[in-house]
Amino acid sequence: MVSLIKHIIKALIYVIAGGFVVLVIIFVLFLENRPELKVWHSVELGAEFTAKSPLQSFEDYLVLEKQLFAQLDESVFARVPTEDRNLINRYHRGSLSDPDLWSPNWNRTFEFSTGAPKAGVLMLHGMSDSPYSLSSLGRRLHEAGAWVIGLRLPGHGTAPSGLVQVQWEDMAAAVRLAMRHLRTKVGERPLYLVGYSNGGALALHYVLSGIEDSTLPKITGMVLISPSIGVTRIAALAKWQARLGRFLGLKKLEWNSILPEYDPFKYNSFAVNAGDQVYRITNEIRSRIESLGAVGKLNQFPPVLAFQSIVDATVSTRAVVDGLFAKLPAGGHELVLFDINRRSEVEQVLLKDPKSSIEAKFNDPVLPFAISLVTNASEKSRDIVALQKIPGVSTITRKPLDMKWPFNIYSLSHVALPFPVNDPLYGMIDSNDHSKIQLGNMGLRGERGVLQIPAEDMLRLRWNPFYSYLERRILEFVRLAKPENKAVLEKTSKPTFPSMPKHSR
Repeated sequence: MVSLIKHIIKALIYVIAGGFVVLVIIFVLFLENRPELKVWHSVELGAEFTAKSPLQSFEDYLVLEKQLFAQLDESVFARVPTEDRNLINRYHRGSLSDPDLWSPNWNRTFEFSTGAPKAGVLMLHGMSDSPYSLSSLGRRLHEAGAWVIGLRLPGHGTAPSGLVQVQWEDMAAAVRLAMRHLRTKVGERPLYLVGYSNGGALALHYVLSGIEDSTLPKITGMVLISPSIGVTRIAALAKWQARLGRFLGLKKLEWNSILPEYDPFKYNSFAVNAGDQVYRITNEIRSRIESLGAVGKLNQFPPVLAFQSIVDATVSTRAVVDGLFAKLPAGGHELVLFDINRRSEVEQVLLKDPKSSIEAKFNDPVLPFAISLVTNASEKSRDIVALQKIPGVSTITRKPLDMKWPFNIYSLSHVALPFPVNDPLYGMIDSNDHSKIQLGNMGLRGERGVLQIPAEDMLRLRWNPFYSYLERRILEFVRLAKPENKAVLEKTSKPTFPSMPKHSR
């Protein structure tokens, strides 16, 4: 009997192992069946900055960046084969997606200087993005009196292949260079960090490092837009896909997605390593928050103003709340949430409604941070109000925003928050300039499975209908605009949300 059981167990082990091998083979064959890699997926640009680069200053970083783009011209633009010289390839000179059609080319670091800066602001874009993603906000901050730097992070703005080898430590080293440079330009005036997506993670890492390293310039406050605080656990497995690809000599396995490069300022293809680096830096941040909190040093954390859509397919909204704000001592922090469209006809088709979790935060009597919600005035209205609750106060302010939900839009998205409606690339308004690609209102219709561009990418909202509110709140936070004080108080200890009606079903 014992012998029989052993044989059965051994057989089961063989079956499970064999099944696993079959699944791996099917997985590999599926990934290898994707489009062929192009020169921009495989090129190695030796002039890219790394944490080990022997640079002494930010000026050296910019010199190296100039050499990097010269390499890009020689190694990619000049080598694009005839069949890829089409109207929407960003690497074909003269195409609708050619980054040089924009002035300046926003793939490079930008610096907006001023003779008498009121503040210094360093802006950090997201993974696979470029400085363009924060250029509208950067211009507005500069107009208000700030010296602004939009840093091109290593691995970005050139070719997607830059994401195959880049390490988060390379990006963090570039941030330190830029911050030291900015301090020399603004003297003792306030310094601020603005981080979008993975740039938010880098901003957090800088601040946490500065608590322990007195040589780093201290910042007065930090703005986070859709910050990468937490990612899905499956991201931890990403590195094994890339390792399997290297072991088998299959380069395609180093990529999560292989797509046409039609966006002039963001990679459409995404390397497995990029996701792994986001996972690594978020783990590092979580570890540092825990260790600094254990010794009571988080009280040195500067004020944070964060903006987050309550639905976000890229980063975890819950991690922003529980992984950051809930860990910080009271200190002038505020989380601004953009709600889904609460029109009753929209609610009927939602897969999941995060209403209960929002209500719980507003009803929390000991919440250590302020929380705001940009939402419908009622379930029958497209009008927008901002609800706000600050620590230690049971009342909620209700401020009409003179904005409306646009028709046929049910929520914001991870990629929408930093872009105004009139953004020339990602906005919805037709600029009548047909010499450049416009992606914000692209919605090609036809049969499914025909285009290389996923339909979900075309349908994803690329601009923020409430951008003017976000911009004004940031200007007030960095003290470059006076705060508005138009609000209606609702005195209640357990607030009801006119934008969150109770269902009868």
